[in-house]
Amino acid sequence: MLTISRELVDKIIAHARADHPDEACGVIAGPIGSDTPERFIPMENAERSPTFYRFDSMEQLRVWREMDDRDEEPVVIYHSHTATEAYPSRTDISYASEPNAHYLLVSTREELGDEVELRSYRIVEGVVSEEEVTVVSA
Repeated sequence: MLTISRELVDKIIAHARADHPDEACGVIAGPIGSDTPERFIPMENAERSPTFYRFDSMEQLRVWREMDDRDEEPVVIYHSHTATEAYPSRTDISYASEPNAHYLLVSTREELGDEVELRSYRIVEGVVSEEEVTVVSA
């Protein structure tokens, strides 16, 4: 189960809407071993694509080093889907390399109107398991 603050969810949704029609992506870091998402880190989609995202390799190196320096790890790795449901694509699954992370997807597809679909998954060795998301007040 992913427990995440309303403030962080709102930031993810705002990032997804701001980057629409391209996919948005980023990380929420937390203390190592805590499973507690705390620090919002929006990142650039190096692909600038409505159907695919990829972290810029230099930005990812900088962010991961910064997390190491702060004794943090990526608790949540998020991205948006702009035309499909919030479910990991085959590419998303193949790129999932953080077995302890929650992979949070937000869909901003047109038929949702002003609403969004927010779902979270664990992806370990290509196996996708959906998990409950609990949004709490800060």
